[in-house]
Amino acid sequence: MSKIVAQARNELRAAILDAMGRAVAEGTLPAEPTPDFSIETPANREHGDYAANVAMVSARAFKMAPRKIAEIIFSQLVLDGTLFDRCEIAGPGFLNFYLGKRFYAAVLEDIEALGPKYGRSDYGKGEKVMVEFVSANPTGPMHMGNARGGALGDCLAAVLDAAGYEVWREFYINDAGNQIDKFALSLDLRYQQIYKGEDAVPMPEDCYHGGDIIERAQEFANEFGERYLSEEESARRKALVDFALPKNIAKMKADMEKYRIHYDQWFCESQLHNNGEVADTIAILKDKGLTYEQEGAVWYRATAFGAEKDEVLVRNNGNPTYFAADIAYHRNKFLTRGFDRCIDIWGADHHGHVARMKGAMDAIGLDGNKLDVVLMQLVKLVRNGELVRMSKRTGKAIQLSDLLDEVPVDAARFLFNMREANTQMEFDLDLAVQQDAQNPVYYVQYAHARICSIIKALAADGITKRPCTQDELMLLTAPEEVELISHMADYTSEIVAAAKDYDPARITRYVITLATLFHKFYNACRVKGEQESLTQARLSLCLAVNMVIENVLHMFKINAPEKM
Repeated sequence: MSKIVAQARNELRAAILDAMGRAVAEGTLPAEPTPDFSIETPANREHGDYAANVAMVSARAFKMAPRKIAEIIFSQLVLDGTLFDRCEIAGPGFLNFYLGKRFYAAVLEDIEALGPKYGRSDYGKGEKVMVEFVSANPTGPMHMGNARGGALGDCLAAVLDAAGYEVWREFYINDAGNQIDKFALSLDLRYQQIYKGEDAVPMPEDCYHGGDIIERAQEFANEFGERYLSEEESARRKALVDFALPKNIAKMKADMEKYRIHYDQWFCESQLHNNGEVADTIAILKDKGLTYEQEGAVWYRATAFGAEKDEVLVRNNGNPTYFAADIAYHRNKFLTRGFDRCIDIWGADHHGHVARMKGAMDAIGLDGNKLDVVLMQLVKLVRNGELVRMSKRTGKAIQLSDLLDEVPVDAARFLFNMREANTQMEFDLDLAVQQDAQNPVYYVQYAHARICSIIKALAADGITKRPCTQDELMLLTAPEEVELISHMADYTSEIVAAAKDYDPARITRYVITLATLFHKFYNACRVKGEQESLTQARLSLCLAVNMVIENVLHMFKINAPEKM
């Protein structure tokens, strides 16, 4: 929470405890320890800015009706010198407290003093957190799920950073194992088809049949011609993979850069095989008696750690499975690189893998509770109210790169971050390109641009911001002003809540509400034409709103335009 909100809560708790201490001294309350009580923000602010349940939770210890306890506390309560104006007793004994003008002035002073740092906190205490997201298969182009996962992962990392965590973004490249073998086979067959014809070289059903494989094989043929037709199969396939895989990875990196996602590391699975970490991990499980052999394969007793079935670690051909490499990868995250917490963003179809992986961490002597998995539901693309599967430009399945060619990056990052990860969503292609208030990102950006326009218009009339006294800021008492400042006071707490819940969409919704409250304020309260002190106070309020909007948009790598 912001320091002003923290100050208000601390002052309130101290005032309540002081009042109870005076009541005990007078003998109106018994000398019993005060049970722990909460100070909450009521859903309806008409019931106060804060509510304390101290009378309710003390009833049993004090052997007294909650209402009577509340009345005694109320009679001893001193709010002078605090950020609060008054207290009321409600219902069976709730104490409702109302903030005074000094609180709202202090919020604006805090925003002005902190500027771009407003909203940041030390809640995370510098805990080292890795967010691994997208991690798309490098054997083909990225799709819509990657578009949503990219926005969610990057924005979650940003929220965690703002909440005081030391954050690391990572992309895991599956450049080893079965899918690379299948990639090699698919490229090989397409390469041979160029010279021998499709009828002479059939493609098995379980190969990769995408157009991207044909393109890569043709590029290889353009560069090397028929040279590799006479090579050993293994040498030919290695050459094809060595040629095509870097191109695919480079395309992924380019797409992510265009999406404004910058990873701290692109981590290759092959590294784990080459440096022996996969073998070491399998050996640890064997040494702990957690493996057995069956039909030539090595199995891990996953059911001993909460999974529904045991898993193969090493196939009967001697090759480790993807699961074995995945355990080694997470061991590398925790043990080798020392992350305190690891967050993976996976598609919802991986839900069965969550318990297996967390259990595997426990099995190798780490803490599975420090691995958190955010499961992300599917995305449906919609145009004119109808489901869209094919790109207008290519006539093929829509890829991430196609989306970013059609939709502004600002809109994509904002709209994909509108809903919690565990909910299905429709991405409206028409809405994403609209330049009106129906488009949420445009609506928020327009609020920012509108404030910039107000400031320029005032400057043209010779009115520029000067420092306001606290008394001047305390002139902001209109309901629309109070509501707007109250919302900005909650910004730091909202970031912390979004970090705790792994829900960056909470901040997207927050800034939409902020824009709405600003428009409401602007329609009700004139900035220019009032007394000079009130004009300056309202100018300070406008600048504070602009700063908070900028902080949200910049945190999510979305532009904050000054004119639209």
